[in-house]
Amino acid sequence: MDSVTQVLLGASVGVAVMGRRTALWKSALWGGVAGLLPDLDVLIDHGDPVLNMIRHRAETHALLLLTLFAFPMAWGVSRIHRQPQLYGRWWWAIALALVTHPLLDLMTVYGTQVFQPFTDEAYGLGSIFIVDPVYSLPLLAGVIAALRIKRTGQALRINAWALAFSTAYLAWSALAQAWVTQHARESLQAQGLPSQQLLVTPAPFNTVLWRVVAMDGERFHEGFYAFMDGDRAIRFVAHARGAALAAENAQHPQLQRLSRFTDGFFKIQRDEDRLVVTDLRMGQEPAYVFAFDIGPPLAAGQSHEPAKQQARRMDVGAGLKWLGQRLMGRDVPPPGTAGGSD
Repeated sequence: MDSVTQVLLGASVGVAVMGRRTALWKSALWGGVAGLLPDLDVLIDHGDPVLNMIRHRAETHALLLLTLFAFPMAWGVSRIHRQPQLYGRWWWAIALALVTHPLLDLMTVYGTQVFQPFTDEAYGLGSIFIVDPVYSLPLLAGVIAALRIKRTGQALRINAWALAFSTAYLAWSALAQAWVTQHARESLQAQGLPSQQLLVTPAPFNTVLWRVVAMDGERFHEGFYAFMDGDRAIRFVAHARGAALAAENAQHPQLQRLSRFTDGFFKIQRDEDRLVVTDLRMGQEPAYVFAFDIGPPLAAGQSHEPAKQQARRMDVGAGLKWLGQRLMGRDVPPPGTAGGSD
């Protein structure tokens, strides 16, 4: 999730765990700090945009390492506030604020390496968009209540209800994703399209409109489903994937990294004599967050050059207009595609 939401979640968890044992601003402050810390790995430059993407959400998001880090952090916080008797409670508050960060990230599609240092496998359910106001705003209300309402009991109740609502919303997102996945499989099978390698993720800022991607050899099929569509089958549009080009360059280290990190949801194209690999999980045709120029095809024994990140952004105004129409069940093509407005 976005870092602001992670700060809010950490602050809300800190307030809920510490309760009346300390001033609410203290528990909100240190919970928010703990909620932000894992994302500071974005400040590390690994010298290559592909590595920067893959190494984000790695060791700093490992459940074991964060749990261990909570011990010295809780010790320091309890000493700063001269509350050594609350060390154990501070440890619980900080540990939970730290580990809920990667657990929330697991709900997004990006990929989080929660089991470092034992494996660098990245996991992601993909049931919630990286920015979702329905999840974040209740947390904001709970934290504001904790900081502004003078009656501690009332502030704690509001924060607890806000945290419970946001958690329930995550559960809803997973159930909604499962339902849309089943509907997508039925739509694909009815149209004679493969449904084995399937990606189902929410469109920006909501869990009512969903994007579906099905891989199919040289092509991938993209479609959208809104709950306002009812039983209407998903309309899929086929796009070139470049599977043959990927097979020809299967030994390229950058392509191998991206193929593994995206779980195979990528496309590859030629741009003159250079290869461009696009992560199909984040964005929608033709606008994606992560696309990389990985250089020319490699000859035997040749070393690869650093990648260059490319990104094509959708026009915000056109995108929001399409989003609003599609949420209401109107089957209109996205901006930038055939038939879509820019």
